[in-house]
Amino acid sequence: MYNLPVEDMHAPVLGPAHPYSRDGMAAGLRNHFVGHVEDAHMHPIHFEQQYHNFHALGFGEAPSGIGVVGKPVDEDAVEAAEEGGPSAWKRRKTTTERKAEQAARAERLAAPFDPAAPFSLQERQPWASKQAEIAELTEEQKEFIAKAEAAKLEAAAGSVDKQGPTSFFHAKEEKDYQGRSWILPPREKKNESDTCFLPKRWVHTWAGHTKGVNAVRFFPGTGHLLLSAGMDGKVKIWDVYGSGKCMRTYLGHSKGVRDVCFSNDGRRFLSTGYDKNIRLWDTETGQCIRTFNTGKVYYCVKFHPSDDKQNVFMSGCQDKKIYQFDTDTGEAVQEYNYHLGPVNTVTFIDEGRQFVSTSDDKTIRVWEFGIPVQIKYIADPSMHSMPAVATHPSKNYLLMQSLDNQVLTYMVKDGRFKSMKNKTFKGHNTAGYACQVGCSPDGKYVLSGDGEGRCFFWEWGAPQKIVRTIKAHDAVCIGAEWNPMESSKVATCGWDGLIKYWD
Repeated sequence: MYNLPVEDMHAPVLGPAHPYSRDGMAAGLRNHFVGHVEDAHMHPIHFEQQYHNFHALGFGEAPSGIGVVGKPVDEDAVEAAEEGGPSAWKRRKTTTERKAEQAARAERLAAPFDPAAPFSLQERQPWASKQAEIAELTEEQKEFIAKAEAAKLEAAAGSVDKQGPTSFFHAKEEKDYQGRSWILPPREKKNESDTCFLPKRWVHTWAGHTKGVNAVRFFPGTGHLLLSAGMDGKVKIWDVYGSGKCMRTYLGHSKGVRDVCFSNDGRRFLSTGYDKNIRLWDTETGQCIRTFNTGKVYYCVKFHPSDDKQNVFMSGCQDKKIYQFDTDTGEAVQEYNYHLGPVNTVTFIDEGRQFVSTSDDKTIRVWEFGIPVQIKYIADPSMHSMPAVATHPSKNYLLMQSLDNQVLTYMVKDGRFKSMKNKTFKGHNTAGYACQVGCSPDGKYVLSGDGEGRCFFWEWGAPQKIVRTIKAHDAVCIGAEWNPMESSKVATCGWDGLIKYWD
């Protein structure tokens, strides 16, 4: 150890300047008023170990490597530390030590309980070894337990019988005084106008679902009935033009219903839910005609658009395949297997000769109906997943809800499939939600729900500007559909469990 006098400390620096030192002083040396200080390198692990030793045990090894710094709590600990003994950092125990500790603990726990001995809450509880005193049941108690068990078994047997799908009719009569079914559209209702107008006010609410509503579908052509798929496992059909009440509830899913789809004439519809079942229903009678189940969740169902192929429907599945089912046989007749993620949508184009599918793998694939080989594959690093697709009334365009908060347009004309970069609808927030996208019957407006409960309307024309925004729901506005008959009316559904009608 050497203490420099002040004269030496303030003397000019001698010797050659260090090439990398900014102040020109010799490498590693510093002047200090209390002596001569040199830089010392210590590995961070050793520094941390001695730092924790000092604060936990009261001493640590000196940086010079000789002796200790600080006053140890236990004088014997210095010798142990010098031999590499006690440390705040615990050494990992060997298998033998761990087994010995476990054996000792088991022996301690097995020992009879002594109330006078001190105990640790972690080691054992004072009541651990006490035997529960079992009292004898009286005859009355035994009889009561036997009755309760019998009632439970009876209820379980009844629930097994009731597991089959069923439905409830809520209106007074299924047929009117002339014998006409409730499913028939009103004769006096005519198409109001060929031109569509933007809705301005909220005119009606349908409330009956106990959880969120996933999708709404108007009755094909007339729109006098509205089908809704609920997260409560129920499918309901509502009167639109008359009383505005729920007409029938279809109970066939034990979990939330993901998608519903009417046949061309509306006499039948399909529902798919998270209980891995697809059910084909008779709209009028509420009878479940057939159930399809392959043990996978189906995300979408779609009837073939041709009137002569109404026994065929497509379904996008969780297992990355698209299944083609035949309702007559109840079997899957074809599989389309090229996607790399769950299939979200299936949309028919070219009068049913082809169809387009979108998936979580962020690709679009075009298929020839009935041939399980893709004929076009669209993928781009900038593309996002597109969980909702709608067809423009002209049948020449597809509107796709992209998860980067925009609705993209693709042209499907004369066998071509092309992205329309100049037709993009923005301004809403749908990231993370499969919000339904739609179009007015005259093709003049595009509408879509929003993750914040709003419903947006855009002009189809050149600027694609937002022409109206409605605050429709308190939760996500997941579905929005234009009435095919009434030119200014729109139905929206949300995860707040409500379906609203706007005019």
